[in-house]
Amino acid sequence: MKKSEWGSTLPSLAWLGVFVLIPLLIIFVIAFRPTLPAGGVGEGWSLDAVRSLSDPAYPKLLGRTLGISAVTTAFCIGISLPVAFCLARLAPHWRSRLLLLMVVPFWTNFVIRVFAWQQLLHAEGPVARSLRALHLIGENDRLLGNSTAVVVVSVYTFLPFAILPLFAAAEKFDFGLLDAARDLGAKPFRAFCSVFLPGIRQGILTAFLVVFVPMLGSYVVPDMVGGADSQMIGNRIAQRNFNDRNLPAAAALSGALTLLVLGPMLIRRRKGAEA
Repeated sequence: MKKSEWGSTLPSLAWLGVFVLIPLLIIFVIAFRPTLPAGGVGEGWSLDAVRSLSDPAYPKLLGRTLGISAVTTAFCIGISLPVAFCLARLAPHWRSRLLLLMVVPFWTNFVIRVFAWQQLLHAEGPVARSLRALHLIGENDRLLGNSTAVVVVSVYTFLPFAILPLFAAAEKFDFGLLDAARDLGAKPFRAFCSVFLPGIRQGILTAFLVVFVPMLGSYVVPDMVGGADSQMIGNRIAQRNFNDRNLPAAAALSGALTLLVLGPMLIRRRKGAEA
């Protein structure tokens, strides 16, 4: 690598090393430490925290986490695709205004926005009252405390992170290809699926990663709008860390989640390099 390339790459490598690599190494080290009776990290080494991962409750928790994350990601991408398509075809002045309107609400604090959803979905909130007035839900039905509420609020939270990379890819797409496909007899939906989607596949992959990966560690949304049956791995990590003060167990769960995310990506990257 040339000196000029090292100069431009070094700041990014230093940032990743200090704020990503070193904290990850600390987490993995803590996972092999014993837990003090009063909480905290003890001296020496122990496999107790790693062995705790064999708890029979964890597979169900993992399955729920993967399921909620996958459904949220699917909804985000499904909503973002037509939005990105329309935005990319708008005139530049309208495009910038709509993008600003989409981003402005997210300047508000994240917890405040989730709390606002908590009030909206409350049993006596406007949404529940409207649905009861339309006889779509019963008097005893609740919109909070379930996986559906977690998915709805998570979709709202992560939607801009899916729209922006899809829009960036759609903006570079040659829409003349869609016209050519229709001239050859393809219906609009067929042209969208066979020409547009493959043309922005890198944007779709990016949107998938920026939604699915953070969702795996999400704990604020399930904690505020979910219930006991919609808790995710992030909630268990927070419980081990803040309530139980069992830092090695929290670190072991965090390390396992990190390997779960990075493992398939590294395998895919290695196979791609070999090919």
